[in-house]
Amino acid sequence: MPRILTYNVHRCVGTDRRLDVGRVAEVIARLQPDIVALQELDVGRARTGGVDQAHEIAQRLKMSFHFHPALRVEEELYGDAILTAYPERLIQTGPLPGHPAIPQLEPRGALWLAAEIEGREIHIFNTHLGLVPKEQQIQAAWLAGHGWLGHPTRQGPTILLGDFNATATSVVYRTLHAKLEAARRLAPNKAPTSTFPSALPVLRIDHIFVSPEIRVESVTAPFDPLTRVASDHLPLVMDFSLA
Repeated sequence: MPRILTYNVHRCVGTDRRLDVGRVAEVIARLQPDIVALQELDVGRARTGGVDQAHEIAQRLKMSFHFHPALRVEEELYGDAILTAYPERLIQTGPLPGHPAIPQLEPRGALWLAAEIEGREIHIFNTHLGLVPKEQQIQAAWLAGHGWLGHPTRQGPTILLGDFNATATSVVYRTLHAKLEAARRLAPNKAPTSTFPSALPVLRIDHIFVSPEIRVESVTAPFDPLTRVASDHLPLVMDFSLA
């Protein structure tokens, strides 16, 4: 049964303020996913020792990866990635629109790739939305529009996941839920799915949305001594099958 997870890794700096790429990779490896969506990765940034975190984690997991820099500061990059052990092809990466009245907000982006699972092509979208509600709403509408989820080539099984910085009561959630189903609501088990803050998770701001072709088997946010400290978010994990 395929397993996918989304994980905001907080540039691999844990709640103990220790930078440890290996620890983040260990969290992921223990969960044995087939597809991994990561947010807040540093690539070649001085603040985290110049390491290419996307490459390092992918190498440790023996997966291929695609990284999209939402932010560039000369040679330093910061952004999101999708890793997988399945045959895959990158379809699109790109920026998300910001709030026109607040141009200094941190840039945000998204990735879209197709992975071949059990002979079928699955569309995977990974994103990390902003912090300002109006900004989030603009970005969610953009993702739901014709350039991304509404694109004519986006047909068949689809999974959208990431850090949306918004709860299930938000306009953002309702916008995306109009396009895809919330995996947590479809899961037959009702395991905890709050992901933030990792030390005492009370907020559901990391989400997974799925198309009707995805049968959700379980959704959970693993909470243990390692996940509690490796990042300020817990990973969110979904097991699924293809309808």
